[in-house]
Amino acid sequence: MRQENIMHYHQVEPAAWSYYMRVHRSMEEDQMERVARLASQSAVVIFSVSSCCMCHAMKRLFCGMGVNPTVHELDQDPKGKDMERALMRLLGIGINSTSSAVPVVFIGGKLVGPMDRVLAFHISGTLVPLLKQAGALWL
Repeated sequence: MRQENIMHYHQVEPAAWSYYMRVHRSMEEDQMERVARLASQSAVVIFSVSSCCMCHAMKRLFCGMGVNPTVHELDQDPKGKDMERALMRLLGIGINSTSSAVPVVFIGGKLVGPMDRVLAFHISGTLVPLLKQAGALWL
């Protein structure tokens, strides 16, 4: 008699999957809330990675304008990767994308966006009024 190889799969119980999804969703929501809280604590907030040259350029842009941004270095935060995923979600960047989420700028607690959006505001002349309205610039 020939013995057949039969594959046995472990099925995840629906209740376990539901629990996993609730926990995962809760962790994402926690990070989204943390990003929103940190973003609203200062007139200008930059989420950055300390080794990123674009992040460095963004910080220099604001400092050169006389703005003292609050900078959150995600690579120096134990939950930085989770916060970066939350930022990617806010920006509409897929998790598997090769695009980076940083730098991300908030002005007056509102998402301005990544570097290209900030530079577009700067070039169009609308960045300075935003900074004045948020209380980051007085001139």
